Amino acid sequence: MSVVGEKSKHLFKQDMKRLALLMGLLVGGWQSIAQSFELAETAETYQVSPNQMVRIPIRLKNTSEKTQFYVIRVIKSDWGDTQKGYFCLGATCSDANQEEITKKLEPGETAVDLHYTFESGIQAMQSGIKIEVFPKSAPSEVAERASTLVVEEKPGRSFVFQSREITIHDVYPNPVQDQAFIDYKLHTETVKAKIVVHNVLGKAMGDYELAFDDTRVKIQADDLVPGIYFYTVYLNNNGILTRKLIVRK
Repeated sequence: MSVVGEKSKHLFKQDMKRLALLMGLLVGGWQSIAQSFELAETAETYQVSPNQMVRIPIRLKNTSEKTQFYVIRVIKSDWGDTQKGYFCLGATCSDANQEEITKKLEPGETAVDLHYTFESGIQAMQSGIKIEVFPKSAPSEVAERASTLVVEEKPGRSFVFQSREITIHDVYPNPVQDQAFIDYKLHTETVKAKIVVHNVLGKAMGDYELAFDDTRVKIQADDLVPGIYFYTVYLNNNGILTRKLIVRK
């Protein structure tokens, strides 16, 4: 074989080694992301009236074998002057100007009752939000969830959440005195869906299963004292949406 042929063969082997190394790094990188944490999907679109609020669940699980500190960051776009948002863990919320928090999770632990609250303000407009999560020790392992926030003057019977599993409308009437209703449609029979009503301290005040062969659920408010409550929609035990419910007598 000629010198040129031997050189070409040698270069080819080097290129293949580099390619194998690159593929290994890529595969290893994706595995490390998958093993480090899981971030549940959120709705693509939320619809809300002016002067209302919607809570976007952030369901984060540490799937690694060591304690991790995760940075949770929000990126806003096209927000109005009267709109604001903040992180909440249960009934404890951060300052509206705080755009990131750090959450410590033990191996296998899931952050429960963690969400980002959006207050719609007084203007009818469309805004965007993107939530980024990454381990503090590995900033390159980023997971993102983006949603559109639509503020409408009179949303009427438009949906407030839609996915492959469910389409759900807002509660009505709101404020409520005795009974309220929520219209919905389950698109698959295998999903388990329910609505839980809780007070401002997070205590459950009512639990309602969403049956596949039905399209409306009745919320009982007769025994609730006047005040502000919230209802959360769960799919397969994952909270996907939280909205405000006002009870008046």
